[in-house]
Amino acid sequence: MTRSLRLPTVGGGLADFTLTSAPLSAPVKPAGGHHFNRVAYAAAHVVVDPLADNDPWLDRNIDWERTIAFREYLWDLGFGVAEAMDTAQRGMGLDWTGAKELIVHAQSAARNRPDALIAYGAGTDHVPPGPDVTIDDVIRAYEEQIAYVEGQGGRIILMASRALAAAAKSPDDYIRVYDRILGQVKEPVIIHWLGSMFDPALSGYWGSPDDLQAMETAVAIINQNAAKVDGVKISLLSAEKEIVMRRRLDPSVKMYTGDDFNYAELIAGDNQGYSHALLGIFDAIAPAASVALAKLAQNDLDAFHKILAPTVPLSRHIFKAPTRFYKTGVVFLAYLNGFQDHFQMLGGQQSTRSILHLSELFRLAEEARVLKDPDLAVRRMKTILATVGID
Repeated sequence: MTRSLRLPTVGGGLADFTLTSAPLSAPVKPAGGHHFNRVAYAAAHVVVDPLADNDPWLDRNIDWERTIAFREYLWDLGFGVAEAMDTAQRGMGLDWTGAKELIVHAQSAARNRPDALIAYGAGTDHVPPGPDVTIDDVIRAYEEQIAYVEGQGGRIILMASRALAAAAKSPDDYIRVYDRILGQVKEPVIIHWLGSMFDPALSGYWGSPDDLQAMETAVAIINQNAAKVDGVKISLLSAEKEIVMRRRLDPSVKMYTGDDFNYAELIAGDNQGYSHALLGIFDAIAPAASVALAKLAQNDLDAFHKILAPTVPLSRHIFKAPTRFYKTGVVFLAYLNGFQDHFQMLGGQQSTRSILHLSELFRLAEEARVLKDPDLAVRRMKTILATVGID
């Protein structure tokens, strides 16, 4: 089969494109297991059932078999799974009721694997922001979700709260909420600082629109409660800010990079430390990330960067503004790579990116060597192109 096709270009034209790169393969469940020297979580997407009789913009229609199979794939490559997070369309198609279902299914699968590392997003998304929502309401909402996750035997990723961002009057309100919640959790949690580029409703989180000023509050809360904090995931798309915060954390607290623009350099680190990883892009580039992390553990820094370097332009494209629509690119790659038989998403979110965006994603994915079956990828890309009249 020819590995050539015509892709749209800026200005309305078409250009020939031929796939020439050999796909990068990663060992799946190698003898003795994977040996990484960083903790690496992949935030995983959900697969929908496109044949469900429902209203796609309003109803959940999750294909549980395919959704859990993808988590098994990530575990096989050595990753932990960050579950029910924004990559799973939490707050953009997946509500708390759906998240509870996802948590039950994922935790059931994890119980069958002693090697399965998994943690679950717990937040306040069942309490919509509003003028009548108080700080006490936020606390109760966090407590409810935490109790559910812990009741399933799960670990907590403490998600940022839209309701808290709307209700808080000062940094003291954040201190009150987090001190109260962290004082109650059974096991150390991962705190998630999700920047406003991912969710505009979280603007001014920690009590300030200035990230460095907000960091003062976040670091104070985390270090004061270090015994209850496994780590913090920072998603500000700024290597400089992440490094500043990383150097100020209590030594027992991990920094998990959530920077899908600069993850390679942040994971590699410098002479003063490094970041672990909790990344949505690892869903899309899992084989490359697995091989690269194995090379890093072998102190082969050159190979680590050589493998990850071509994935960075791909990730920056997937996460380009409006960044909150990055999930579309993640699911599109899952479709191209055969992890699902369709390009459909919760809430019809497959429509959030243009055919030009998807075509450039295809080019960059080929250059990054993350199209695992080029023939299949070409056939599926042609199917998508046909929907916009490109034959």
